Amino acid sequence: MYDDEELSEIREAKESWEAETLDPTLDRHGERKSRFATVSNREVDRLYTPADVADLDYDEDLGFPGEEPYTRGVYPTMYRGRTWTMRQFAGFGTAEETNERFRYLIDEGQTGLSTAFDMPSLMGIDSDDKMSLGEVGKEGVAVDTLRDMEVLFDGIDLAEVSTSFTINPSAPVIYAMYVALADRRGVPREELRGTLQNDMLKEFIAQKEWVIPPEPSLDLVTDTIEFAVEETPKFKPISVSGYHIREAGSTAVQELAFTLADGFAYVEACLDRGLDVDEFAPQLSFFFNSHNSLFEEVAKFRAARRIYATVMDEWYGAEADASKQLKFHTQTAGQSLTAQQPLNNVARVTIQALAGVLGGTQSLHTNSFDEALALPSEQAVRVALRTQQIIAEESGAADIVDPLGGSFAVESLTDETEAEAMAYIEEIREMGDGSVRDGVLHGIEQGYFHREIQESAYEYQERVDEGEETVVGVNAYEIDEDTRPDLLKVDETTRERQLDRLESVKAERDDDAVAAALDDLRDAVAAGENAMPEIVTAVKAYATMGEIMEVFETEHGAYRERIGVA
Repeated sequence: MYDDEELSEIREAKESWEAETLDPTLDRHGERKSRFATVSNREVDRLYTPADVADLDYDEDLGFPGEEPYTRGVYPTMYRGRTWTMRQFAGFGTAEETNERFRYLIDEGQTGLSTAFDMPSLMGIDSDDKMSLGEVGKEGVAVDTLRDMEVLFDGIDLAEVSTSFTINPSAPVIYAMYVALADRRGVPREELRGTLQNDMLKEFIAQKEWVIPPEPSLDLVTDTIEFAVEETPKFKPISVSGYHIREAGSTAVQELAFTLADGFAYVEACLDRGLDVDEFAPQLSFFFNSHNSLFEEVAKFRAARRIYATVMDEWYGAEADASKQLKFHTQTAGQSLTAQQPLNNVARVTIQALAGVLGGTQSLHTNSFDEALALPSEQAVRVALRTQQIIAEESGAADIVDPLGGSFAVESLTDETEAEAMAYIEEIREMGDGSVRDGVLHGIEQGYFHREIQESAYEYQERVDEGEETVVGVNAYEIDEDTRPDLLKVDETTRERQLDRLESVKAERDDDAVAAALDDLRDAVAAGENAMPEIVTAVKAYATMGEIMEVFETEHGAYRERIGVA
């Protein structure tokens, strides 16, 4: 954007400024630290000038909002048209308790629901399984059958609300329950809106919740995408999730690169299935973490859009605009929350949320200040929601599209992030001999992702332990007094109440219909057919989560047993 003569003058002027203004100040006062770096340990310069973005081509690298390469946003008006979806994560105890929290959040102004499930549901086992003991309803809501889903959304209009489901190995069952519930209520499937996390590749990379091995898991994810294209075109059947990769200890660049690589792996799996890229790609969505280093996070989000648009076009032949627009949900960094002085987390979450907004997110969850200690209390979740509302309504951050666009620092960081992330993606592609899908599967099998993340996590913790990285209230500005707030406690009778409902469903259902539905599912899985229609039939017969997932374990082998975690 500057010619060579202008750039030369700027470089000379900077050298003069350093000699005449900066150096005397450094001699007298120095700086706070000898080195300044982001949370990801990316060193940042003292000052950025046009010389740092000398190669920036406005049309090719930035463009305008709503146009390729979407660096500046996927919509022309962004939040001037409508604000991001405020989607607070909620779920604990039984379906009744979570339904009550859903209604509370809607009354307080939340614009989308997000469902947290307990560990048995996440792992595809029933509440009465011996492995579920001590876990029922503890970190999310317990869902065993369609009956639980009916209670969970009692009084909530499925045609009006957008609902997110944070669940992975057993995601197809939850999706089937939602579809079945809509069918029962007479809500057309094509009107259902929401998102299913359903990202199994990141489970093998970072979060470690799995039931069957990676390749059949990928096939099952592809089943849900294929089904969604035909049956629920407004519902996003996958949210490719970098959030958990970052929570495991990755850097911002690793989070971006590994997430996009997973996304491209799903694209290739769908293409192998014979799907048209411009039919399924618009239903793909992504999910990113937003950490403390505001400018690094903004740069990450902007680079993500640019990489995605380019790769979807050049590698996969996408033609439709919607196929090249990376749309994503953001959650503030749970890993950054501290049990010490938990009210400090309000400030952390605000900064992280602001980064998500300045980076152009489509929906946002703000963590509650007490989450390092327990599930969020009503007071804490209200403060978290109000944080989003204040940013949207009072800060002015939502009034300008891509307000940091053109910042020499942000543009330079965006370019660096893009280049480093693409280097990772190309490396993964090479591991698969030209296939990102095969490269990701190879990387999982060989422990490539684990090693990369583990090394970054270790280096970060080492910096914290040595005081190079300041964590307020933990290794600096500590106090002795007890600052713990009142915490939410899950009712001790939760398990008994859930088991009573499960027992009642099993007693009332038609066992022959359940057996027939499970047999049909078993046949579909064995034949390599899309399993989703049979899963929908099974949940309508009130087959349980565990009964349905057992079909897949029997056919493909229980991965958790194979690696010795069961």
